[in-house]
Amino acid sequence: MTSDPTASPRDLDVLIVGAGFSGIYQLHHLRSRGFSVKVVEAGGDMGGTWYWNCYPGARVDSEHKMYQLSIDEIWKDWSFSCKFPDWKELRQYFYHADKKLGLRRDIRFNTRVIAADFDDKEHRWNVTTHVGETIRPRFLSMCTGFASKPYVPPIKGLETFQGICHHTALWPQEGIDLRDKRIGVVGTGASGVQVFEEAAKVAQHVTIFQRTPNYALPMNQEIFDEEARRKFKEKQAEAFVIRRTHPSGHDIPYVGEKMSEMSLQERQELYEGLWVKGGFHVSKGGFSEVGFNEEANDWVYAFWRDKVRRRIHDPRLKEKLAPQIKPHPFNTKRLPLEQTYYDAFNQPNTTLIDVNETPISEVTPKGIKTGDGEEHEFDIIVLATGFDSITGSLTQIDIKSTEGVPLREKWSSGLKTHLGLMSAGFPNMFFVYGAHGVTAFGNGPTCLEQQSDWIVQCLKDLRGGGTTKIDPTSEAEAAWTQRVNDLCAKGLWTKAKSWWTGANIPGKKVECLSFPGGLPLYTQLCQESAANGYKGFLLSSVAPKLVTIGNIARL
Repeated sequence: MTSDPTASPRDLDVLIVGAGFSGIYQLHHLRSRGFSVKVVEAGGDMGGTWYWNCYPGARVDSEHKMYQLSIDEIWKDWSFSCKFPDWKELRQYFYHADKKLGLRRDIRFNTRVIAADFDDKEHRWNVTTHVGETIRPRFLSMCTGFASKPYVPPIKGLETFQGICHHTALWPQEGIDLRDKRIGVVGTGASGVQVFEEAAKVAQHVTIFQRTPNYALPMNQEIFDEEARRKFKEKQAEAFVIRRTHPSGHDIPYVGEKMSEMSLQERQELYEGLWVKGGFHVSKGGFSEVGFNEEANDWVYAFWRDKVRRRIHDPRLKEKLAPQIKPHPFNTKRLPLEQTYYDAFNQPNTTLIDVNETPISEVTPKGIKTGDGEEHEFDIIVLATGFDSITGSLTQIDIKSTEGVPLREKWSSGLKTHLGLMSAGFPNMFFVYGAHGVTAFGNGPTCLEQQSDWIVQCLKDLRGGGTTKIDPTSEAEAAWTQRVNDLCAKGLWTKAKSWWTGANIPGKKVECLSFPGGLPLYTQLCQESAANGYKGFLLSSVAPKLVTIGNIARL
């Protein structure tokens, strides 16, 4: 496990699980502060989601200047080639980070953590990998992200299909040629939109199975020349500062005005400008009350709907893709970014099947049979069916509390955390960009840096005070969980069936899984706890051992 073959795993201060953005950020900052720290990663290389997500069209939905780490050694001599980089360029970014920081010497790849339990006498975790190895770090940092447990629905006969079938998150690293193939795409989330766009360009025919229309926003992609890259570089440090002040961790100017305070012309001009800018400007830069007020939400939905319907020729498809009456409130699900999605439905080689009208009855060796008895033959079936998000990344691992209770069991009746960083009864275990963090509502690198900075400072403070154990109190955990739920109840989020609330997973409790109060408030609350001696946490130390020398017992 360690780079020094003679070192004992007992000497390890911190074990990080996951080598994506948060894992390498913490590795760099903890290592530079003198902690002994290692990373285990289930994938074959760095990148986290960008190792696993290599399906056709996989591309980030945050702008390039936001979707990177603020580590000087990395960003100062790195530039993305476009506004929204694809998975290949993001992998190059991680290779660059490794070259600058020498990350992989402390990372073990192809190593999956399957279990962990806490030794309350030694204040160390016993972490078990898939090969039966046990690692004993003092602290455990779960940097597994919010989407590392793919969800495959229990479709009858799925295993009988004789063609190619993959979930987008488990796409073969060598890729699949879509040219001249008959392709079925199940799901219309971000990955479904992206695969459909790419397949429509080259496939013989592509059919997408839709349950709920998604409100995809225009990406308005841009390719940068050297001059554009230079200008972005000049303002990058400033962008890093600005993004921590925005509720969602972007640098999108925040209007902060209510719809009622603006005239109809002012509203139209505002959103026309946001539409041209593309990306998340429409969802993050408009009326302040879109997530809370139905009237404002209706107006924005109607603006989006009318924009989209103009691009679709078939009246039936207009209503399927952008209904006159909104199926759920705007911006209560993650909004995909699209480039040619709606235009592709005007092509003769594309079909949309509404599974509410014509449900999937089973998968056959040749394709997918629907409720009307028709068998749709495919060469490739793409499962763009999402994830057991936010909590699934941790509950898929057998993590036990000090009382022997699995985390999945504790959270089965409702999510419980303190500050979205720890859970009571699981001392010395942190998690980032996951349960009860800003997560679903925020830009990944911004949110994980804020949380990771808190963790790094916490570990420094514990080390300085000789503390070896930190555990949230049940009271603090209950108060934080109530705060999250109260904030969520003020909004419209629970009116949509999405992974934001766990409603996409059968049997999972529907609840607010992320902190909806915005990044600045979240940061303030975390900092207040630290400034008050880590209020809401119990701190303790391993009792010093007695060493007997002759007849004298000494510490």
